[in-house]
Amino acid sequence: MAARISYAEVAAGTELPARSFPVTRETLVRYAGASGDFNPIHWNERFAREVGLPDVIAHGMFTMAEAARVVTDWAGDPGALVEYGVRFTKPVVVPDDGTGAVIEVSGKVAARLDDEARTVRVDLTATSAGQKVLGMARAVVRLA
Repeated sequence: MAARISYAEVAAGTELPARSFPVTRETLVRYAGASGDFNPIHWNERFAREVGLPDVIAHGMFTMAEAARVVTDWAGDPGALVEYGVRFTKPVVVPDDGTGAVIEVSGKVAARLDDEARTVRVDLTATSAGQKVLGMARAVVRLA
């Protein structure tokens, strides 16, 4: 499947559709099962607090993956993602209050990188509870 967005259609400053991703304790348990990461900071409130966290936190790789979805959904093809990296700045705290947390992600084309390869760099912003949870979140995407 090829990217549905054409390289000719985008320029620096092109905004990607923003997305909100709800995260509950159930989401974290399901992710732990899929990823094999059963660290108790992701499901045991008592343990998370004992190690100095405010509450249970989402897996960093889960947060990173949700942010990447903004890019792959926009491009129309997960295979269009050529490079991706982030720095984790704050944890996504997931209280056991029935509503959990929300990760808000927006993105913008920062630059057209290579006309021949049709690649662009997308800078992402990810927040939860008003705090930036990912820093230096950047993706290189090959477009149609």
